Amino acid sequence: MSNPIVSHGEWLKARRELLAAEKAFMQARDNLARQRQALPWERVEMNYSFLGTKGSVTLDGLFAGHSQLVIYHFMFGADWQQGCKSCSFWADHFDGMLPHMAARDVAFACVSIAPLEKLLVFKKRMGWRFDWVSSEANSFNADFGVSRQPGEPFIYNYDRLLVEAGEMPGLSVFARNEDGIFHTYSCYARGLDNLNTTYQFLDLVPKGRDESGLPYTMSWVRHHDRYGRESHE
Repeated sequence: MSNPIVSHGEWLKARRELLAAEKAFMQARDNLARQRQALPWERVEMNYSFLGTKGSVTLDGLFAGHSQLVIYHFMFGADWQQGCKSCSFWADHFDGMLPHMAARDVAFACVSIAPLEKLLVFKKRMGWRFDWVSSEANSFNADFGVSRQPGEPFIYNYDRLLVEAGEMPGLSVFARNEDGIFHTYSCYARGLDNLNTTYQFLDLVPKGRDESGLPYTMSWVRHHDRYGRESHE
C-alpha cells in the first residue's frame, strides 16, 4: 500500500477537491432522504402475530407506544443453529442506537423465522439487548421479500428472482396512526450498507474495506466472538 507522497500544499489542494465532491454527495443524499420520506404508504392488512419473550406480540405491539417502527429482517433459518454472520455484523451496531431512536418516536426490532428459543440462545451468546421476535408461525418474512415458501421462488430487492435462496437480509419501516398500520419503506442488499457503522469507518481509511482480493464480499466477517480462532463457524 503506497499512495503518492506530496507537500502539505499539494495535499490540501487535493483534499479540498475531495471536499467539494463530498459536499455534493451529502446534498444528493439529503435529497434522496427527502424522496424516501415522501414515498406513499401501503396499508398492512394482515394481523401479524410474533413470538417474543413475553409471549405473543402483534405488529402493533412492536411499536411499543411509538408511531414509527423499524424492523431488521435478520437471517436465521428455522433449522439453523446460529444467526447469519453478516446480519450479526450489522446487529453489533444496533444496541447503542436504541435510546436515540426512541427519543425520535421510533421503535426497533429484529424479526427472524427461526424458533424463539434459538434466537434467545444466540442473542445471549452475542450479548445483544434489542427486541428480537420469531415469525415462525406467520408469513411476514415471505410477504416482505426476505424468505421464500418451500418450493417457491421470490423476488428479492424488487427486481431479482431468487429460486434457491431461502433467507435474505432486509429492513422494513412502518408507521401507524388512528387509521391503522402502514408499510412506508423497505430496502435490501446494498441498500443496507449505510446501517453498518464499521463499514462507514473503514471507508475512511487508506485500505478501505479491503475486500477486493477475497473470495466474496464479507468473507472475512466472523461472529464477534470468533475472531482470532483457528476454526471459524
